[in-house]
Amino acid sequence: MSYFPIYLNLEGKEILIVGGGNIALEKLQKLLPFTKNITIIAKEVKYDIYILIKENCLTYYQRPYHEGDIDRFDIVVVATDDINLQKSIFLESRGKHILVNSVDNIKYCDFIFPSIIKRENLTITISTNGASPAFSKELRLFLENLLPSSIDDFLSKLKELRDKLPKGKERMQHFEKMVKSYFKENIKP
Repeated sequence: MSYFPIYLNLEGKEILIVGGGNIALEKLQKLLPFTKNITIIAKEVKYDIYILIKENCLTYYQRPYHEGDIDRFDIVVVATDDINLQKSIFLESRGKHILVNSVDNIKYCDFIFPSIIKRENLTITISTNGASPAFSKELRLFLENLLPSSIDDFLSKLKELRDKLPKGKERMQHFEKMVKSYFKENIKP
């Protein structure tokens, strides 16, 4: 099965992370550049997670997961290696329009986390459809090294121009010329 790549606007969406270990930390770090509407339920959290909770004013319930905890959430990340809990939460979510990711268990996932390159106006995602997260990570590191440091400034300039120039063929041609020139000058094969 292949996963459909989609960029989802998380504004107004409530996210629950169940778990407080290394995997929960990794998922939390991936989500924070996109939203702060995150709640964490875990008996304990790593110190790094605790710091992120405080710095970002996230909600944290220091307790085990209870059935029904998912009911007010749009997205749930089960970041624990407890297969029974993953299955239970996934089955509980059915029919409730809640998307679930059970870390390292595609069987109980509606979606998977890609490897992400995030700059201000640029987001690149890489996925192997769950075949090898390690491969996705290495490819991400490789691509990050190819991106010039000026890319954020260039994209901000394009965004500003896009708001100012009238739509149409001339604007499109102008942007294509600018982008080709940028690539020619800044990105070497």
